[in-house]
Amino acid sequence: MFRKIAVLLMMVVAFGAGVAVVPSEATARYASIVVDADSGQVLHAVNADTRNYPASLTKMMTLYMLFEQLEKGAMTLDQALPVSKRAAGMPPSKLGLKQGGSIKVEDAILALTTKSANDVAVVVAEALGGSEINFAKLMTERAQEIGMTRSTFRNASGLPNRGQKSTARDMVRLAKALMEDFPQYYHYFSATSFSYQGRSYRNHNRLLKSYNGTDGIKTGYTRASGFNLVSSVQRDGRRVIAVVLGGKTAKSRDLHMVKLLDRGFTKLASMGVKTIPAVPDRNPFQNPAATSIEVAAAEPVPAPLRTRPVKPVAASSQIAAVDSGDLAVEGEEITNDWTVQVGAFSRFKAAHSSARAALETAPGVLAGARLAIEKIQSASAGVLYRSQLTGLYEQQAREACQTLIAADLNCVVVQPMAQGSN
Repeated sequence: MFRKIAVLLMMVVAFGAGVAVVPSEATARYASIVVDADSGQVLHAVNADTRNYPASLTKMMTLYMLFEQLEKGAMTLDQALPVSKRAAGMPPSKLGLKQGGSIKVEDAILALTTKSANDVAVVVAEALGGSEINFAKLMTERAQEIGMTRSTFRNASGLPNRGQKSTARDMVRLAKALMEDFPQYYHYFSATSFSYQGRSYRNHNRLLKSYNGTDGIKTGYTRASGFNLVSSVQRDGRRVIAVVLGGKTAKSRDLHMVKLLDRGFTKLASMGVKTIPAVPDRNPFQNPAATSIEVAAAEPVPAPLRTRPVKPVAASSQIAAVDSGDLAVEGEEITNDWTVQVGAFSRFKAAHSSARAALETAPGVLAGARLAIEKIQSASAGVLYRSQLTGLYEQQAREACQTLIAADLNCVVVQPMAQGSN
């Protein structure tokens, strides 16, 4: 009895002090989505509608609210915003603003997109909403209006709060809304660094410099959320937006994001998407090397012909309902690279028909699989076409083979190729 009373008293004290009660251990669950920004087609999705902690991705919504006020003329870029005692007392990451001081709106924008400063987020919230609590309500209402139906905000920074949740799909919607509603301000997400009062701050988004065509948009991390990232990349006249939530480390999250983006562009090419030369708007913040456009014409084929192994991505209409809770989350540890081979044939058409038959025989367990035909040169048989279904998790691949063999069809499980350490 006394123990229960003590626990209740501790909870009352915590809430009375304004401390958000959050899990002591990380509760992050992996989620990802890749979308063709032009058509809205989902190229890949895993747990895309699972509600996770957004962490500093929240600041994308804070900036959306600020951009709205700038567009309406209610604020200006050189307007000074006051710093309250509460804002100055925010935990890192922060600029170290002092109570009674101020920061210009444009500096605030850059501090949020690069340094991801929590003190600046509160300054903006109080300037727009009077209080951060009221601003969070306005954020949630506006998010619902732009289609983020599974998002709820409790603060402007993304600091831990049980009630602050969003999804990978909602974050894609937010990224698109920022680009389409405020193209005149979107370039701030491409700033690779920011200087303020004699100090220089580097953008946490390393893909801006390392992945060709990246022009935004935001990273995020708390212990409960894991390492999050929303990326926007423009190549060959096409734009792809991708989200990764629940990464184990910043490095592995970035590696995994690169793989998802590569697969997204590969899938667009395999679908025969026509590409046109892109002429990006002048961006004063972007590294020129990272915005170079490579123009290439993609020729449609009846099915992907592979002369070397690739790691394809499931079409959105065939996403498997696979629980990834027990699967590896990030980078080269991700396990949806397994394949089942259902035959090798001397004719492409026969290989294609074999793969289609396998899909029709086991549509449930093979949901999310992508048909791929691998052309090989055999010393004894000449040219052969391997009939394969790719983009599977290990358990999914093994169960698929069991089902196909039970139906008197050939099937062999093919493991992912080992990756080098370079």
